Amino acid sequence: MNNDIILERLKGLREDKDLKQEDIANLLNITQSAYSYYEIGKRQIPIDALIKLAKFYNISSDYILGLTDTRKPYPKSILNN
Repeated sequence: MNNDIILERLKGLREDKDLKQEDIANLLNITQSAYSYYEIGKRQIPIDALIKLAKFYNISSDYILGLTDTRKPYPKSILNN
């Protein structure tokens, strides 16, 4: 995983929706400064926050992590039905 890609994608996804760090921080129930640490790489994003962001942006978590360039979320598994 390339950490720079993660940071770039977190910020880019937020800016694409014209949202402020505070907006995303509220979604994640954290402070704006805590969220800013995710975007600048001072703190790793927790898995629960990653999942919440993937659902919010309607993308795959692999896209945020830089494992794929495809934004489309994966279809739900039949095991989840």
